[in-house]
Amino acid sequence: MRLSPQDDRAPSALLPVTVAPRDFPTNRGGLCQKGWTSATVLRATDRITTPLLRGSDGELHPASWDEALDVVAAGIARVQAAHGRDAVAVFGGGGLTNEKAYALGKFARTVLRTANIDYNGRFCMASAAAGANRAFGADRGLPFPLADLGGADAVVLLGSNLAETMPPSVQHLAGVRSRGGLVVVDPRRSATAALTGEPGDAVGQRAGAPDDGRSPGRTVPSPVAGPVGDQGVHLQPVPGTDLVVLLALLHVVVAEGLADAEYLAARTSGFDDVRRSVMAWWPERAETVCGVPAERLRHVARLLAAASPARGGSGAYVLTGRGVEQSSQGTATVTAAINLALALGLPGRVGSGYGAITGQGNGQGGREHGQKADQLPGYRKIDDPAARAHVAAVWGVDPATIPGPGMPAVELLRALGARPGPGGQGTTYAEDGRPRALLVHGSNVVVSAPDADQVAANLRALDLLVVCDLVPSETALLADVVLPVTQWAEEEGTMTSLEGRVIRRRRAVDAPGEARSELWILAELARRLGSDASFPTDPAVVFDELASASAGGVADYSGLSHARLDADERDGGPGLYWPVPSAAHPGTPRTFLDRFATPDGRARMVAVDHVGPTDDVRPDAPLYLVTGRVLQHYQSGAQTRRVPELDRLVPEPFVELHPVLGLRLGVGDGDRARLTTRRGEIEAVARWTDRIRPDTVFMPFHWSGEGSVNRVTTDATDPISGMPEFKVCAVDVRRAPGTQEVGA
Repeated sequence: MRLSPQDDRAPSALLPVTVAPRDFPTNRGGLCQKGWTSATVLRATDRITTPLLRGSDGELHPASWDEALDVVAAGIARVQAAHGRDAVAVFGGGGLTNEKAYALGKFARTVLRTANIDYNGRFCMASAAAGANRAFGADRGLPFPLADLGGADAVVLLGSNLAETMPPSVQHLAGVRSRGGLVVVDPRRSATAALTGEPGDAVGQRAGAPDDGRSPGRTVPSPVAGPVGDQGVHLQPVPGTDLVVLLALLHVVVAEGLADAEYLAARTSGFDDVRRSVMAWWPERAETVCGVPAERLRHVARLLAAASPARGGSGAYVLTGRGVEQSSQGTATVTAAINLALALGLPGRVGSGYGAITGQGNGQGGREHGQKADQLPGYRKIDDPAARAHVAAVWGVDPATIPGPGMPAVELLRALGARPGPGGQGTTYAEDGRPRALLVHGSNVVVSAPDADQVAANLRALDLLVVCDLVPSETALLADVVLPVTQWAEEEGTMTSLEGRVIRRRRAVDAPGEARSELWILAELARRLGSDASFPTDPAVVFDELASASAGGVADYSGLSHARLDADERDGGPGLYWPVPSAAHPGTPRTFLDRFATPDGRARMVAVDHVGPTDDVRPDAPLYLVTGRVLQHYQSGAQTRRVPELDRLVPEPFVELHPVLGLRLGVGDGDRARLTTRRGEIEAVARWTDRIRPDTVFMPFHWSGEGSVNRVTTDATDPISGMPEFKVCAVDVRRAPGTQEVGA
């Protein structure tokens, strides 16, 4: 987007900047409603503009920066002296710039010297990253430009609702829709599923219709045109069975001789094991588990094969999103998607491939440079001696002082806080390994984490909770210290797009009040804690250090700088894609064209099998609960719920259920419904719609309070990625007591 500063002295200047779309390759001049209204958050009425300290009365009160930082430094020193270095933990965010993410990881490992750092990207991209790293040796959400989708004959979207989460990106599906090749796999008839032209009611009549991406607040009718299904296919599986769909598709590809045998022999390993494993998932058997008719599975497999280069097609893509990745078998599902793509000869070919749709603003860059529990800058593994030596040399520390891998996000949040010990006394870190202090940057875990009530209880049990935020989020309101920070229009830096394109962020206006960048905050804390490590506060200088630390890594930024990115933009360039290993290197828009990033250059195929959700339906919880987003809100809603235009369109949480289910349960359209899982119960307004399966209910996750769906989601995690199983759990649904009859 393009920002134009407003004169704060002008009476008509209600906002600090005006926002206009930028004609960029990914959005092609489009913005969604969240983009058009984003400037409102910069001057939210409750924007935090001064540090806050919790007083003896239990309330948060304004304080000076010196007071607040002295309290933080003293608290960290006290906790580590009593309980060890790992007793202080750090929780980052996928919305931080690359520079801030890098500095946060460096601070944790050189100043705090704690192993316990992770971030909310563990909720977002962890399974896709684990699957891609295992198969290809590298994880870049899309290893090709998003615009490449436009030339494909087939695109399979698994668990992604692009039409509501990234509306401008839908433009890139126009070509494949015109050829009838869009396949959407989703238990709901989402706005994206409606793009296939399959039958169904108009999507989004009450939750907000799909945005056209070009005008503020404008909605358009559901994009269903032409004969039924003339633009593609919508597969509507039982929640938690997407893996079965993929296994069945690959079964058909193998059984009908549709695989690219030449490609498999030249560029992959492990196909024989995969081939044997999928033979157990013939379409008729798969139908009994996933609920998708066998002939529709065969149709999609043949459609994909016909689109593949080996059979003369223009290309095909298999893309995954959170709907299939946020699962206890998320890595297995991503692996099955990659296996299908590899069997058809798609990855590493121009015009075809596998990719994952990134969910946060810097979801790609945020996981590359040190926020993850097991990683160092450049997407290096923290337990790799060579990686430790390289990064330690850049940081000027002994490699032996860099901690090893820490706990992934859900495990970390589960471990927080003191617990009663023998005789009611508080336990010590040595006794149970629990972090006693937490620094939170760019995340609202009280709303966004699974089993959120337990997370809130754990935060209350900490000796010290420090939150950096711009508004009083639900997590900030629990903190002992709240530090006001700068935001996107108020700071310099870089972000990395879902395609691996490194993009400059520029300051357009000054931050209000005393808000400061995390770069300054970390430098001040490092000084107070007596660290000799250098923490520059100029983002361009930090980026240069990040580039050096990433040199030779998978995500190599060593040929980049703010100056080079600025020059590329001035020259009308599209940005530069990592890896960029030298100043003369042009960047890498498409990876794996010659070889994969594995030791032998081959992609690794791994046999996987379906296990099912950890919290499956049962007599006392006979329905599936799935979660997701709505067009108007983002993540925990801490920012978008403060935008009047967006809040007015969708002001409260709701639960979608099929009319047949509503009649059977006695829950009318507009009634309040009570949802109960093993974690607890919540209430929300019921909305009838036939765009969802009759065995499933859906709730968006953007709200706190009694309608906060993550209070009842399971904190079970994928054993490989550590990603929580947000997307499916068993639930009982009843009409809430005291609800008025419809029409009464």
